[in-house]
Amino acid sequence: MISRLAGTYNLVFEKVQSTLEDWFLGLAARFVFAGVLFVYLFNSALTKVGDGVFGFFTITDNAYFQILPSVVERFDYDASQVPFFPYDIIVAAGTYSEFILPILIVVGLFTRLAALGMIGFVAVQSFVDIAFHGVDEKTTGALFDRFSDSVIVDQRSLWVFLLIYLVICGPGLLSLDTLWTRKVSKAQNDRHAEDTAPAG
Repeated sequence: MISRLAGTYNLVFEKVQSTLEDWFLGLAARFVFAGVLFVYLFNSALTKVGDGVFGFFTITDNAYFQILPSVVERFDYDASQVPFFPYDIIVAAGTYSEFILPILIVVGLFTRLAALGMIGFVAVQSFVDIAFHGVDEKTTGALFDRFSDSVIVDQRSLWVFLLIYLVICGPGLLSLDTLWTRKVSKAQNDRHAEDTAPAG
């Protein structure tokens, strides 16, 4: 009886896994990312650039205060005095990454690389929050405590787990990565067929 139940259990969930693993999990991970993080990150990025369409190409002082607070402090909180290299480059990369990487993850294009970049972004964001923005102990939180709602350790651990899944397993079949891979593979096969075809 027990062995029959175990066999049925394994059969059912092996079928569920084989049916869903190629397309559902990557799609679900990207959907959750879109629902939980996309608007948050997009609005955060908007605070770092100017207003309007052309304002997108202007990085504001607020970007420096958020990304490099200790550096701006060294220059008496005057972002215009911060040296171009490497600080302006760091701020520009951080600002536009916050726009570009989430979009790539949601549409499933260069997903693994974008998710890896977002893991780095979350790590830097968390370090800056703790080291320079003076968040309190409750906001930081801790693993293996009885509270599950801290902004940094609890929430961002789940963010990073979601991103790690995308780095390792990819975005699934329903993604631009899959379409692009198939197109490249088809082009290579066509080229190979032409190269190996007998001369007419």
